[in-house]
Amino acid sequence: MTRKLNCWEFKKCGREPGGPKVKELGACLAASTFAKGANGGTNGGRLCWALSGTLCGGKVQGTFAQKIVNCMECGFYKLVRQEEGAGLVLLH
Repeated sequence: MTRKLNCWEFKKCGREPGGPKVKELGACLAASTFAKGANGGTNGGRLCWALSGTLCGGKVQGTFAQKIVNCMECGFYKLVRQEEGAGLVLLH
């Protein structure tokens, strides 16, 4: 089975634990929020759209309701949706 990418690997944001941008921007909640491996990721790494405080376009994003429309246009969201199909977990 091929390992699935987490959002920080796809986006190369550097906010994963030990990442190069953690000191500057802080660790991303997707990398540290326990989400029971939803969608086959590490922590919230494949559920970033459901987590408040993730970074997109260089800006901290709000709640699921505030950001989901933008997330649905994201290449990573589209990749996870395609890979997971009917089994896609939207919220944890």
